[in-house]
Amino acid sequence: MSDELLYLTATEALSRFADKSLSPVELLEAQITRAEATADTINAFAHTHFDEAHALAVQSEARWVKGAPAGCLDGLPVAIKDETQIAGKPSTCGSLILKDHMADATSPVNERILNEGAIAHAFTTTPEFCCATVTWSRLWGVTRNPWNTEKTPGGSSGGSAAALASGACSLATGTDIGGSIRIPASCFGLVGYKPPYGRNPQTPPFNLDPYNHTGPLARSVADAALLQNVMCGPHPKDIATLYPKLTLPTHYPDIRGWKIALSMDLGSFEVDEEVRRNTLTAAQVFRDLGATVEEVDIGWGPELLYGAIAYLRHLFGVSLSAELQEHADQMTTYCRDFAERSQSSGPRDYLNSLEIAGQAYLKLGPLLREFDCLICPTTAVPALDATFDPSTDRVGINGTEVDSLLGWAMTAPFNMLSRCPVISLPSGFAKNGVPTGLQIVGPAYRDEIAFQAATAFECAVGGWYRCAGTRPKF
Repeated sequence: MSDELLYLTATEALSRFADKSLSPVELLEAQITRAEATADTINAFAHTHFDEAHALAVQSEARWVKGAPAGCLDGLPVAIKDETQIAGKPSTCGSLILKDHMADATSPVNERILNEGAIAHAFTTTPEFCCATVTWSRLWGVTRNPWNTEKTPGGSSGGSAAALASGACSLATGTDIGGSIRIPASCFGLVGYKPPYGRNPQTPPFNLDPYNHTGPLARSVADAALLQNVMCGPHPKDIATLYPKLTLPTHYPDIRGWKIALSMDLGSFEVDEEVRRNTLTAAQVFRDLGATVEEVDIGWGPELLYGAIAYLRHLFGVSLSAELQEHADQMTTYCRDFAERSQSSGPRDYLNSLEIAGQAYLKLGPLLREFDCLICPTTAVPALDATFDPSTDRVGINGTEVDSLLGWAMTAPFNMLSRCPVISLPSGFAKNGVPTGLQIVGPAYRDEIAFQAATAFECAVGGWYRCAGTRPKF
């Protein structure tokens, strides 16, 4: 089996479907073989539907032979995060509580993906109810990082990222309530996009939570844009979705003359030296492209992370605490701990989190009028251990203990400021072999700014997963 085939970008695969040098059946079969070969070591998939997928690939092949694809994703295997749903398929959210649950409806984003001809060949692993930044559960076991199997893929979209990094899908979906798309993207050297709140539809009640987002994971910026353009737009079942639909361009001008703000720590985080080094190297790439990069003090402090965690406990955590009375013995230690801690949250905690968010944007908003975008690390350390338990284990950075849930990820401030588009790109590698990531933050609702900067950066460094030296070793 050729790694060149497995690591084709989605846009390359579609081009080859069109010129008939590649069949959707050939691509799917290669990815299924890789998925089966890495099932025990990487454990990216919760549920697989390979026989059904093969039949759909045969149908897609026939359409491409006629030059009549069913949509812009026709024949592409897309891994679906086991938090969103497809009617008639298992939907467990990584929890023993839902181990036998079958979805009775299809999530809006999945509906759109399937309507464009994509093949949902598998659902990807998540931590229980997506409430951790690592990916393991009592139901599905430990998902590991193919760059270093002792390390986590991040979470909560860890299985989606693991599938992409191991070559077992062409695109993958994610959700992001505290960094759950961007953290795995950073840990795997992938592209992960958190769109502004309201861009992509979601399901009740969390479609009404501005911290919560659906978005794409991909191996290239163009692939992320491809999937984002499918997911995006108003939906009749989600009142929060924005009109009109925003379609991202496929080509952008260069960024010569741009002013880019750099914050190494957002005023709130301890940052590992390897992450710092790779971030400075990435900043130099932007300078070489003709942009000015200036390190800035946004004026934020540790209250930012405290406010984000308080908000997540008040809404997300309280939603999980309903399971404690009947199902506490079935829950993972970290999910039970998160739910129990959330029970002490009150209206004042919620209001305080809103006040912190408001004050934070009073500082970021003017900065993003002076600068075209902001760059910063995605995670403050390359990756935690694969079996890390945020309810019992501790995280130390530069000799300082940080919050074990989100203190190692520099993502939650931009869920708090949820109208800002944020894309995570690879910034380099750490000594342990795990990639590091860079966030590009655009002004509120200026998605194209984030993608223009990301496209320029990717073109300058030559892309990722393009050759054997930039792929995990299997």
